[in-house]
Parts: sequence; structure tokens; C-alpha cells
Amino acid sequence: MSTSNAQNRAEPGRLVSESELDSPGEAEETVDKQTRGFWLGTMTLFLALGLCVGCGSSGEDDYAERMATEHEGDEPVASGAAGQDPGADVEGEEVVYAEVGGVPVTGYLAKPAGGGSGLPGIIVIQEWWGLNDNIRSMARQLAGQGYTALAVDLYQGQVATDPETARSLMSDSMGREADLEQNLQQAYAYLTDQTAAPRVGVIGWCFGGGWSLRTALMLPGEIDGAVIYYGRLNTDRDRLATLDVPVLGIFGAEDGGIPIESVREFEAVLNDLGKDAHVVVYDGAEHAFANPSGTRYDAEAAEDAWAKTLAFFEKHLEP
Repeated sequence: MSTSNAQNRAEPGRLVSESELDSPGEAEETVDKQTRGFWLGTMTLFLALGLCVGCGSSGEDDYAERMATEHEGDEPVASGAAGQDPGADVEGEEVVYAEVGGVPVTGYLAKPAGGGSGLPGIIVIQEWWGLNDNIRSMARQLAGQGYTALAVDLYQGQVATDPETARSLMSDSMGREADLEQNLQQAYAYLTDQTAAPRVGVIGWCFGGGWSLRTALMLPGEIDGAVIYYGRLNTDRDRLATLDVPVLGIFGAEDGGIPIESVREFEAVLNDLGKDAHVVVYDGAEHAFANPSGTRYDAEAAEDAWAKTLAFFEKHLEP
């Protein structure tokens, strides 16, 4: 670039003197351009800063939008998964298992009928609909397999009956992550302290699938097995390096909410780190294909996934 007056006139933030220009009239025109440029740059900066105010929550907003798209027109009717018989006599009751922010948290505890303490425990995490009867049914089915299953409540006692409410409840809970972490930590403590569970697993679907992974990351030396049904994934290598829990991941190839690319990245990072992880992707299956609640149930894929789930817990939770 030359060192002529053209270069001087182009310097950002530098006022050009009249002697550097071809004529006094040019000075007036140039100063006017510089003034406009200054205000334009200032406005652009403030706009950029304003847009960045919400940058921290953009990922959560995007996730909530994807979930809303996947569940459009859906409703929390009992699916084929929730309609299964436990296969054995079980008993269930509402229990207060935690206190978060001074407020008691009530969940549903299911166990084999007449069963005492000392059974392996499983934390059962709700879908985006909340802790409804379909989730209670899944806890009862796990109890029928010989486990003490605690279905937790992450929505402060609220349950959705339509996608709009579900999205609102999920988004609200995502703004209370510290509370949810305390909730799940106390769920683990309840199973180990109150029911004397020698080993504890965790399972969740959809919204709960993501929290199944987060629970495993939060309690790496305590959780003994985590099952993730198409939950939100963390693919950060440094974060996953801390994972010290066997993982079973269940996903659908046609899931637009949890894209297959992120699933393969998650799988590749875990394999590269040498983690005990098994990822299963079902061709043709959409998001929520095995949910206890909803209209997206795919019987063939869901039944196979449940068989793999039970085999996984038998391997990692039973003596």
C-alpha cells in the first residue's frame, strides 16, 4: 500500500487535516463521513453487545426448539412401553426423597413386593412431560426385575398434558440446573442411605436421557451404570474424560432433536478415551420412539432397546 494522502484518509479513527486534502471542501466532506462512520461503528458495537447478552442461553433455546419440533402434535398418552406388565408383584408409594431450596421433593418409589432393603437401585428420570403415571409404570417394571426404582420429579410437582406446557416446564427447569443437580444427588443418597442400595444405576428418556448422562458425569465414582435414551449429549473431550461409568446409549437414526452426527461424535470420543460405552442407533426410528408417553412409539425398536437396557443393568448392578 502506498503512503500517500489516500492512506492517511483511510486510517480508522484519525481526523484528516485540511492540508492533507486536495481542497478545503474535501475536508468538510471527509469530516462529515468520519462522523457518520463513527456513529455507525458505535451503533454496530452496541448492537453486537446487545445480541451477546443472550449468547449463554442460545444452546438451551435451540435445544428447546428442536424438542418442540420433534413433539409437535404429540400428547402424553401411555405408549406400548408403559403398558407392559411388571412380570412380578411390586409395590409402590410416593416418597419425599429430597429437599431443594427448602421445598420437599416427592418422587415415586417402586420395589418388589415384600422386598426389603439392600436391592440394587435405579434413578428413573422423566421425559419432558414430567413425572406422570407412565414414568411410574417404568419404575414398576424395573421393580419387577428386582430393583428398587426411584422416579424423580424435576418439574416441582407439575406435569404437562400438551407440548406447549412441556416446553415451558422444560425450559424453566433448564434455568434451575443447580437445583436439578441437588435433586439428583439427593435421589442417589436416598437410594444408598434409605434403601441400602449397594449399587445404583440411572435411566432417562428424552429430557431425562440428557440428565442421565449428567448424573453419571456428576457422580462418576458412585453411579454404576447409565442408560441414555436419546438425551442431549456432551461431546467435550475433557468433560467426557471424567466419565467413570458404563454407558448404554439408545438413539434413533431419524431423530431431528438429537442429530445422528452428534451421536457419532459422542461415540467416537468415548471410544477414543477407552470408556465403557455402547451406542445403539435404530434405523428408521424417530425421536421418542421408546418413550413411555407419546405417539411416536416404535414397538420393534423399543422392545429391542428395553431388552438391551435390562441386560445392561443386570450386568452392572447385580452381583
